Amino acid sequence: MRDFHLPGRSATYATNGMCATSHPLAAKTAIDILERGGNAVDAAIAGAVLLGICEPQMTGIGGDCFVLFNTPGDQTVHALNGSGRAPAAASAAALRAEGHDVIPLRSAHAVTVPGAIDAFCQLSADHGKLGLDALLDPAIRYAEEGVPVAPRVAFDWPTAGQALQAHGRAHFMPTGSAPRVGDMFRAPGQAEVLRRVARDGRAAFYEGEVAEDILAALNALGGVHQAQDFAAQRCDYTTPVSGDYKGANLVEHPPNGQGATAILLLNILKHFDIAGMDPMGAERLHIEAEATKLAYDARNRFIADPDHTARLDHMLSAETATRLAALIDPNRAMEAASPLSEQVHRDTVYITVVDKDRMSVSLIYSIFHGFGSGIASEKFGVLLQNRGAGFTLEEGHPNELGAGKRPMHTIIPGMLSEGGRVTMPFGVMGGSYQSTGHARMVSNLRDFGMDVQTAIDAPRAFADHTGLKVERGFAPEVAQALTDLGHTVYDPPEAIGGAQAIYIHDNGVLEGGSDPRKDGCALGY
Repeated sequence: MRDFHLPGRSATYATNGMCATSHPLAAKTAIDILERGGNAVDAAIAGAVLLGICEPQMTGIGGDCFVLFNTPGDQTVHALNGSGRAPAAASAAALRAEGHDVIPLRSAHAVTVPGAIDAFCQLSADHGKLGLDALLDPAIRYAEEGVPVAPRVAFDWPTAGQALQAHGRAHFMPTGSAPRVGDMFRAPGQAEVLRRVARDGRAAFYEGEVAEDILAALNALGGVHQAQDFAAQRCDYTTPVSGDYKGANLVEHPPNGQGATAILLLNILKHFDIAGMDPMGAERLHIEAEATKLAYDARNRFIADPDHTARLDHMLSAETATRLAALIDPNRAMEAASPLSEQVHRDTVYITVVDKDRMSVSLIYSIFHGFGSGIASEKFGVLLQNRGAGFTLEEGHPNELGAGKRPMHTIIPGMLSEGGRVTMPFGVMGGSYQSTGHARMVSNLRDFGMDVQTAIDAPRAFADHTGLKVERGFAPEVAQALTDLGHTVYDPPEAIGGAQAIYIHDNGVLEGGSDPRKDGCALGY
């Protein structure tokens, strides 16, 4: 139990249903849908779409999503890949010929076809109870009437807003400056798009006037996207990957998501007595950092479009983890990991819902960087992701940009199952950090017996090619000890990621946790 003398928040407890996400209005909307008779899929879709209005720097209908879920009475976890593809005319060779080493972040070349709307429509049709009109109505209303800008959103907007260009600035910074806390943000163009999708389904987005508006913006900036690229976009149901860590089975979305990296990381950590270390000490952070470098190096080599990921079994094998663990020196940091194949970013939203029938949904939804590509369509203000920056231009690499390919994705929903029962849908945002965040969350729970909220609140560190980011929640001597081990330690200007989770206890009680690093909460009824 937490010390009530100190700042913090308690977990949320309920029995009928629960939502945990990064904005209170989205959590409230999800609970409203449950109380109206909707299920977890309905509630997650309604909340997720609204997050695009509440946190437009993080996500929106011009982005992608990944989903893990189980159905009532069945503990099998299913995966839905709602990520978009590069246009048929995309060419890494053409960009290399123009002198590019990486895909320009804020260019039309970084824009892949948005996959989220198609996924929401498919998921609703296959597994929802209420129609799209009911699910999209809250977001339509808030987009028209406006939402007050929350503190974390206001904090992000000035920096992320620098990416906005042309129509993007007109729709998201119409006054020329970033909104402040409590200012109203409205998106009437997106309200109209959602109204059409509610009436006519996915075709209203991927064909006709909305698609033409998006294509005009992209083609004007040199994009090679065509109408058939949008019309052909389809999500896919697929089979999750999983791995055991001390009795907890971590279930992850398969490639092109990076979820397998979290499993590999935990497989490496099994070779060390993590539970015998100080959970806030330098020894644990050092081992975790070294394991992260090795796991992410494997990620950058192997994970790509599902049709181009050839060595997933090797990445997840116990033998691979054993060999990698042997490379870790407990007394000295290794060289920094190779530069990541995707650009550094931190912008994602996550929502999890559990309903009265114990259907669980773990859904993550993003436009990649802050305000994505910065490119928005003129009439409707659909802001487009720059997820194509997750491709590499290295010739012959599995993740090389190519026609109709999906890039390696950093966003990953997670689930835990124990004893054959789904026990915790969860997600940890924060761009590349997410795989490390999943592993740390599981380790906090299993190695140190933390409850859900404590596991989320605990300070974080992350090793990438720039050094070892260490949040201020650690004691000063920890940073010095890590420096003495050879790490380049620095204090990140922003907190590392955010997380939400719902733990399903044996007695049916739901325990929800939500990260104070974000504006959100866990709500139940």
